Amino acid sequence: MRIDGPRADQQGYVVAVDQGTTSTRCILFDHAGRLVAVAQREHRQHYPRPGWVEHDAAEIWRAVARLVPEAMAQVEATPADVVAIGIANQRETTVAWDRRTGEPVGRAVVWQDTRTAGLVADMAAAGGADRYADVCGLPLATYFSAPRMRWMLDEVPGLRARAEAGDVLFGTIDSWLVWNLTGGPDGGRHVTDVTNASRTMLLDLRTLDWSPELLAEFGVPRAALPEVRSSAEVYGTARAVVPGARIAAALGDQQAALFGQTCFSPGEAKCTYGTGAFLLLHTGTEITRSTHGLLTTVAHRTGDGPASYALEGSIAVTGALVQWLRDNLGLITTAPEVETLARTVEDNGGCYFVPAFSGLFAPHWRAEARGLIVGLTSFVTKGHIARAVLEATAWQTREVVEAMDADSGLRASTLRVDGGMTSNNLLMQTVADVLDAPVVRPMVSETVSLGAAYSAGLAVGFWSGTDALRRRWHRAAQWEPAMDAAERERGWADWQEAVRRTFGWVRP
Repeated sequence: MRIDGPRADQQGYVVAVDQGTTSTRCILFDHAGRLVAVAQREHRQHYPRPGWVEHDAAEIWRAVARLVPEAMAQVEATPADVVAIGIANQRETTVAWDRRTGEPVGRAVVWQDTRTAGLVADMAAAGGADRYADVCGLPLATYFSAPRMRWMLDEVPGLRARAEAGDVLFGTIDSWLVWNLTGGPDGGRHVTDVTNASRTMLLDLRTLDWSPELLAEFGVPRAALPEVRSSAEVYGTARAVVPGARIAAALGDQQAALFGQTCFSPGEAKCTYGTGAFLLLHTGTEITRSTHGLLTTVAHRTGDGPASYALEGSIAVTGALVQWLRDNLGLITTAPEVETLARTVEDNGGCYFVPAFSGLFAPHWRAEARGLIVGLTSFVTKGHIARAVLEATAWQTREVVEAMDADSGLRASTLRVDGGMTSNNLLMQTVADVLDAPVVRPMVSETVSLGAAYSAGLAVGFWSGTDALRRRWHRAAQWEPAMDAAERERGWADWQEAVRRTFGWVRP
């Protein structure tokens, strides 16, 4: 769908800002969809108390302001060469800031933060974890933004009165960046897109606007919230960083990856493997409700067209488990070494590792679960543990795929993958084996940034439509299943038993 007229010469670049959990990246794409420049900067992680995870929103904004010109300089691009800016962002992380000064009110509360566990438990006790799922598609969990907003409003002195007066604004990181890009205290636009809004627990999936019922339940004043817009449309013109450039897209990072993988049709799925893993299945323009522990979310909306929806399975710990093996146990010195170590053995030696470090996400949603290693004997070596670490990601992927099949009836014929862990060939082969389905990695691995760029480019007519984007997708690698069916099912049964043993570890 084209929102605006195309450029006559189709020259110039789309700037994609990928604001992630650990770093911010700026990438320039040309009309062929080629990555032509990239700049990246990490930001500090703050852990003030056990279970608390925070970011400095001002530090993130400063990083964006530096990285965009740095990337543009690599190809000698001027603001006139930028046809559009698209933003992809860590999703549920929540920021509050002063409308008049632009200063954040404390640090941003990150999606991994569990400080709202007590609040969530109290609300669930009054009506069950799924009491709001019919409206917003989400279970009550510390993962989402609304409990964080409620916590801020309750705990920060004077914040509620300021928010009700509209003097303090709330938003996810996309809102914070768009507001600053479009002028900040001097007329900045306070908007969010439907994908980020659908992660707050405050959006009505049917109306695609804030739910009065949920605002009342969580005690969040509407005056503090952004206007909900489409994922691909012109939100405004940049007054900072790239003056005059159109800001034309915002998507949560996982929806951006789905878009960048060109999964535009029902039944198409992707999984992004990073710190955690996020598997999204495009389900079409009708809302698919989950009864198997998945999240119903907005996939994207282009212009004034209908929204597309998705089922999502969020896995808390995948790449983070490899980092734990490196940093906490010292069994490897670099993350890629886990594959070398795992290849020193033929199988897991009967060892299974369930990384429920802070509970389990989809499809279980068991906050009280804790990680364990089972099946240990004197035969097991560090090679077997390394293989069990990789297999944990594969088995967790299968858990989500099985739930998606049950909810949607749309079994994906292949799984498109992206993210840092896809460079691990043994892991990708293991995923194909346990799913009994091909796993495909695209030529452009930066699918989050690519999705933000594609959405922004569509909004301004830089690309003619989704068919043009599909033609730009190219396969880089493919893994075919090679595991014996009986072996697969034995491993699946053992994994399920291991998961059950993690339940109930943290007791009231």
